[in-house]
Amino acid sequence: MTAGLPEPPRDDADVPRWTAELGLPGLVDMHVHFLPERVLRKVWAYFDEGGRHYGMNWPITYRFDEPTRVDVLRRLGVLRFAPLVYPHKPDMAAWLTDWVLDFAERTPAALPTATLYPEPGVLDYLGKALDAGARCVKVHVQVGAFDPRDPLLTPAWGLLAEAGVPVVVHCGHGPLRGDHTGLDVFAEVLDAHPTLTTVLAHAGMPEYDAALDLVRRHQRVYLDTTMVGTAFIEPLMPLPPDWPARLAADGLADRVVLGTDYPSLPYAYAEQLRAIHAWAAEDDRLGVGFLRRVVHDTPARLLGLVDTS
Repeated sequence: MTAGLPEPPRDDADVPRWTAELGLPGLVDMHVHFLPERVLRKVWAYFDEGGRHYGMNWPITYRFDEPTRVDVLRRLGVLRFAPLVYPHKPDMAAWLTDWVLDFAERTPAALPTATLYPEPGVLDYLGKALDAGARCVKVHVQVGAFDPRDPLLTPAWGLLAEAGVPVVVHCGHGPLRGDHTGLDVFAEVLDAHPTLTTVLAHAGMPEYDAALDLVRRHQRVYLDTTMVGTAFIEPLMPLPPDWPARLAADGLADRVVLGTDYPSLPYAYAEQLRAIHAWAAEDDRLGVGFLRRVVHDTPARLLGLVDTS
């Protein structure tokens, strides 16, 4: 094990010990989902049919009511989190954004977020959300089944680029290919809006090589760790064997942020942290500093929780 690394967390109850031994006050998770209950029930029903959709079972580990789900994060030591919402059809993004802004207002650890869809009025409700303090925007190309290059989104991308608000974009082919997924597609958005602060959800899974290339090409592109390297996803979409070495090269270790997909996880929250810990342990150029940046410092900076002036 790399010198100075604490032991990885054994389970969820052990996460606060691990975080404290890293010298951190807690975690900042940039990819968590809280949704209106009727929407969440439909999402979980879809995962309950994991065998039919994905060819593998997808049990929900944290199938609790909303207050309990929030309390689980508190006990894990998650200081702040970005509750992400996403529409699957028109006329849904605005009210989801209203809902999540209200959720953040009544949930101290939650940060205000927003979402969007290519439709008339997108600039209006997105602008209102930014005025209301939204710190992050979720875009789900696969579930929304839309083309991120749609001209209706051009002014929205421009607004977000100008505002410097990070966009967590699920645009890779994993876990299922969509009509407009693929990092080559979203690369065209980045080429048109090179100052857009983008977090590639799931590290662009399974196109890890292409994701790293986008991070190298664009100074404001980051990767989130959601499901990446976990025992659940590795048989289906394995990381390159030299993944830690690639992160250590060219300063890419500073461009990774914690994401988990909590609560719709088919495993314990600690498993994601163990996967990240394993990368740090494998390459001496990563180590404790890498872990501190991934699980706290970099997401805190992107979400405006620290003064960077």
